[in-house]
Amino acid sequence: MRKLLVTGGAGFIGSNFVHHVIEHTDDHVTVLDKLTYAGNRASLDGLPGDRFAFVEGDIADAILVDSLFVEADAVVHYAAESHNDNSLNDPRPFLDTNIVGTYTLLEAARKHGTRLHHISTDEVYGDLELDDPERFTENTPYNPSSPYSSTKAGSDLLVRAWVRSFGVQATISNCSNNYGPYQHVEKFIPRQITNVIRGIRPRLYGKGENVRDWIHAEDHSSAVLTILDKGVIGETYLIGADGEKNNKSVVELILELMGQDAEAYDHVTDRAGHDLRYAIDSTKLRTELGWEPQYRDFDAGLAATIDWYRANELWWSADKDGVEAFYASKGQ
Repeated sequence: MRKLLVTGGAGFIGSNFVHHVIEHTDDHVTVLDKLTYAGNRASLDGLPGDRFAFVEGDIADAILVDSLFVEADAVVHYAAESHNDNSLNDPRPFLDTNIVGTYTLLEAARKHGTRLHHISTDEVYGDLELDDPERFTENTPYNPSSPYSSTKAGSDLLVRAWVRSFGVQATISNCSNNYGPYQHVEKFIPRQITNVIRGIRPRLYGKGENVRDWIHAEDHSSAVLTILDKGVIGETYLIGADGEKNNKSVVELILELMGQDAEAYDHVTDRAGHDLRYAIDSTKLRTELGWEPQYRDFDAGLAATIDWYRANELWWSADKDGVEAFYASKGQ
């Protein structure tokens, strides 16, 4: 039984990964999570006690991190401050977690010789023009545009430096936008879904032409596990499922799937520095490691996600009012 340490495992993508590992392997998982507003202990409810443990704490706490690395065979690093709007409002937590926290983990991996996989984002590459046929690859130059993406780019570079300078056994993955269960209601898709459930008209930044490359969190999880098991040390792998959709079409599809008029939403002032288009070329991951996404039908995946939020209102309802109050204060 391999012992995995998963940082940020009570967050959206991290909790989906933990469930995936428990379901598809014999590994034991210890989650380290600070339980900020974006982490929810309830996302890990029901996991078997003999294969799962939870530790509340900060990845920048070197003493705590060291004690957990002693017991870990491998570490998957999801923990991050990750909301663009929040990074524009207060960048400091993004530096503390994404830069200092990642440094702390790298030093522990260096000390103990522990295998580490670092989760990153396609936002480190900046954005593409709407009419650009190109997609991001592992060789695309970094061009981050927000405090969030800048700190994630910085954390990626730290991982690469620790691999080259100190021989740390690490890999990196940069993934496109995730959707699925357990995502905080501040994020684009769950915010629109829960607005409709609450009888609130969805809101769309600008004209809604911004394109995101959507992937179901289950597919992200299977890709990460594949990289952990088969990835070449020092390599970066891009994770994507060919799911490019503009925000306008996603909002309209949500409304249609929920039995509403597809045009029953409002436009609000666009976000500062709002990237135009993300698109992932995951050829390297597919050809070299043999990974393939399972959730190829975005409509079906989105319908299942809507069903999850309808069935789990107790999970998200406590956060909803605060999120909407925050956005209302900004006219969004």
